[in-house]
Amino acid sequence: MTHEKAGTPAFAAHFGPTGRPRARGLGLPLSGATGPNNAITDVSGVTVGLTTLIHDDGPKPVRTGVTAILPRTPDKLLNPIWGGAFSMNGNGEMTGIHWLKEAGWFTGPITITNSLSVGIAHHATARYMAETFPDKVGEDIWVLPIAAETYDGYLNDIAGFHVREEHVRAAIDSASDGPVAEGSVGGGTGMIAYEFKGGTGTSSRLVAHRDGTFTVGALVQANHGLRPWLTVCGKPVGKDMPDNCVFSRERGSIIVILATDAPLMPSQLDRLARRAAIGIGRGGTPSGNNSGDIFVAFSTANDPGQLPEPPRLRIDALSNDDLDPFYLAAVEAVEEAVLNAMVAAEPMTGKHGHHVSALDHGALKRAFGL
Repeated sequence: MTHEKAGTPAFAAHFGPTGRPRARGLGLPLSGATGPNNAITDVSGVTVGLTTLIHDDGPKPVRTGVTAILPRTPDKLLNPIWGGAFSMNGNGEMTGIHWLKEAGWFTGPITITNSLSVGIAHHATARYMAETFPDKVGEDIWVLPIAAETYDGYLNDIAGFHVREEHVRAAIDSASDGPVAEGSVGGGTGMIAYEFKGGTGTSSRLVAHRDGTFTVGALVQANHGLRPWLTVCGKPVGKDMPDNCVFSRERGSIIVILATDAPLMPSQLDRLARRAAIGIGRGGTPSGNNSGDIFVAFSTANDPGQLPEPPRLRIDALSNDDLDPFYLAAVEAVEEAVLNAMVAAEPMTGKHGHHVSALDHGALKRAFGL
């Protein structure tokens, strides 16, 4: 068990903003060196905002929200961001990735919410960009925001369409650097992972390179997997935790956002995005038929300036021969981000009295002799 105290450099890597332990705070044998926040916000310039909607005012409980990831500061969100994408299993939605695959870049915030609110997330983000850049957007510049989703209808009144434009804007406007709240927050509020309460999770890795040290950060919305599949740090622990299962078959999804400050070409970022599949696979999922497992990777390097594109685009990139440590960093960060989502989450009761238990910290520690 670790003994970091609040205010020490390692505290945020091991404990959440409320002091609740994260996966490392439980003493799990996770590999790799993290950034100071052990979060996607360790990539300089990347910020995260969350809107969480939990209330019982209407006929059915509301357990949902929005997560916003800003790859650049607001004044630079019309500057193309080089990226790549990969769909491991396409039973889900992520807007904007057709152009990302075509051109190698996107603009604006990335939002993640529930399956029936992806439209309003896209709409609100487009309006945010139009209002932020009124002389560009809608004149000679268009925007195709990235908005993604997973299904929270087991706990949330998803058909009530409770996410509104102001909730999306609040997530974007509240985005900040530093530690990121995890578990049942933001778009992850009503999500379930391996039949435990899941949701929002994040992690990061430092990568030593001959040109210096770079960072790879991951943020996940974890809503996937069956209990018997759950594997933690190589140990199949789920089969020994059979109580309070909720599904007879896999019916969830996971969205993964990877960020790095390393200068990478779009083709290299495509390759980095694919490694998220190995990260979620380490947790035990085979990426089931009903799962929307969709990933984006982007780099904050090589800012070409505000649109329209200049006559020539120049990209400085690392050698392909040097990418293996970045692949490993992505795999490790995604694996840990999923664990952090589950470790942070608390039990939740929602629609129709459905109850989802939380991953038992004590049982998990005992599985590792801690």
